[in-house]
Amino acid sequence: MASASRDGTPGRRRDNSNRGGSAAGRKGGGPAKRGGPGQHPSSRKPHRKGTSRVDVESGKIRLNNSKPARHQSADVEGDGATYVADGMRLQKVLAAAGVASRRGAEELIAAGRVEVDGEIVLEQGLRIDPDTAIIKVDGARVVIDETKQYLALNKPKGWHSTMSDDHGRPCIGDLVAERVMSGQRLFHVGRLDADTEGLLLLTNDGELAHRLMHPSYEVPKTYLATVRGEVGRGLGRQLRQGIELDDGPVAVDSFALLEVYQGESLLRLTLHEGRKHVVRRLLAEVGFPVIRLVRTDIGPVALGKQRPGSLRVLDKKEIGALYKGVGL
Repeated sequence: MASASRDGTPGRRRDNSNRGGSAAGRKGGGPAKRGGPGQHPSSRKPHRKGTSRVDVESGKIRLNNSKPARHQSADVEGDGATYVADGMRLQKVLAAAGVASRRGAEELIAAGRVEVDGEIVLEQGLRIDPDTAIIKVDGARVVIDETKQYLALNKPKGWHSTMSDDHGRPCIGDLVAERVMSGQRLFHVGRLDADTEGLLLLTNDGELAHRLMHPSYEVPKTYLATVRGEVGRGLGRQLRQGIELDDGPVAVDSFALLEVYQGESLLRLTLHEGRKHVVRRLLAEVGFPVIRLVRTDIGPVALGKQRPGSLRVLDKKEIGALYKGVGL
């Protein structure tokens, strides 16, 4: 059986017949799979060829967002993980299933927490057939083919961008609790700080979420900011040229001064940065601290007249535009 090389092409499986004694002596002696309580380690050897450059330690502690399949028992055919030339890379399959981002999936693989057809896979780039492969994470078979969900939420001010909160504070998980209880598995794409309102996307499409959040895809986000002070017309040029912050320069893609009234100004600005509090820090740096901040657009998706706290399902045109914007 072919195994995967570092670039995902078929390679020759190592002959371990002379290692560790006889086959009978080695049975059950393979590396223990990292699983949860009550889960049994796999008796198969880990699928490995070369040394992964992915952060193994991060993979050991990374949260596993997988949804266990309803039917955990399945017959495994063949002799472990099989390379499929025209198949999909394992980390991409895991991301599409919502287990983690693609980078997170690579860390889970490197940490020995992923099993394909009864074999622990440690090497990146293995191509598999997601329709036939039996994939387990932490010993539990995961759902690979499920209906994708794409939702737009108008996050109210004071609500936290988490699915649960240890301190009992209101969070977006409360707003989708009924959907989660009915079996839908959702996670938020990026974050808004508690004091920021507006558009937040939720999905179970891991690959789309990963790309929307990754800075290399430069997905534009538009905000309405009410700031303290009367903004002059030269600010737009200054922000487009770029401002140096403590973690590097930032520039807006577009800027508009909408209103000046009683010592306050209403601004609309678009940028593709995703750094923490970047809009607030940017405007504070130029002398106009934010009083209120609302995100109105993420790429082609607009908040429109959606009420605070409400959810709506994205239409096919919006989903297609999101996919096109990130090259899917």
